Amino acid sequence: MSVYKAEYIWVDGTKPTPQLRSKTRVVESGMRPDVWGFDGSSTNQAKGESSDCVLKPVFVCDDPLRGAPSMLVLCEVLNTDMTAHESNTRAALKETSREFVSQDMWFGLEQEYTFVDKVNGRPYGFAGCVRERGKTSEYSYDPAPQGPYYCSTGAGKAIGRDIVEEHLDACLYAGLKISGVNAEVMPGQWEYQVGPLGPVQVSDQLWIARWLMDRIAENHGVAVSLDPKPAKGDWNGAGCHTNFSTKAMRSSYDACVEAAEALGERAQLHIENYGADIEKRLTGDHETCSYKEFKYGVSDRGASVRIPWQVAKEGKGYIEDRRPNANCDPYIVTQLITETVCGS
Repeated sequence: MSVYKAEYIWVDGTKPTPQLRSKTRVVESGMRPDVWGFDGSSTNQAKGESSDCVLKPVFVCDDPLRGAPSMLVLCEVLNTDMTAHESNTRAALKETSREFVSQDMWFGLEQEYTFVDKVNGRPYGFAGCVRERGKTSEYSYDPAPQGPYYCSTGAGKAIGRDIVEEHLDACLYAGLKISGVNAEVMPGQWEYQVGPLGPVQVSDQLWIARWLMDRIAENHGVAVSLDPKPAKGDWNGAGCHTNFSTKAMRSSYDACVEAAEALGERAQLHIENYGADIEKRLTGDHETCSYKEFKYGVSDRGASVRIPWQVAKEGKGYIEDRRPNANCDPYIVTQLITETVCGS
């Protein structure tokens, strides 16, 4: 009998920041991945006396790590009565997306992340942890102040590029709509972008991209942190800047301004749902606006919401919500933005 491997991937119930889990199922060739079960008491999604939870496949793509014919299978978590589990934030996003489908929301997500030592948690490039030419070693001094690392090239500045390139190739092999990568402002910190896609699709693909990054870095003995402030002091944090547009915004500058103003009307609700420890990152420094304030502006990376200069010049386009953390749940972020902007 011919078979293939299907890696079932899901978001667990860990709080305040959920984690990714996965396990392998051997499937008969010609059969699509079907519902499966798991022990929710081991993933913060059930109690031991009633521990069964259900995995429902929602997005399937080629597995770049195992190769053809293996598949990656992103799943929603359901209760055994087939209702959405309380940890299943995708369910609410689907409802909101259906409600506002006529407004044709597009999203592009900028996922920042930091390579850290798997034991001590220190970012790569800092004292006690350096990675060069695919190998990890130790040294005893901190890096030079931030400035030379963003979009950098060269040893000592672009730290971890081997993993970044492997991840980019893996995402492309899987058919994800990854649109770019770059080194970020802090040593050991990088970013990849997913989109533009609809809210459900972009969120599904970001979770798969995150899982691939974790797995690839695991093969290199490196941990990946989505901590919004991975290094204390005069260093940028890590976010998930969220670019979006409605059909109206793609033809009207006024609609872009109205969208920014709508976000301001529900600023606190968004802050509360944009990722744990957001106050550590949104301080008003390091290209952020304080979490206690809300403002928008053209080409302003110190604003809560940035209107790109091209949008102001062309009189149409999209805007960027700069507040979501790197550790945000994209299902929640895209659901809230869709609800706030389209419902206004």
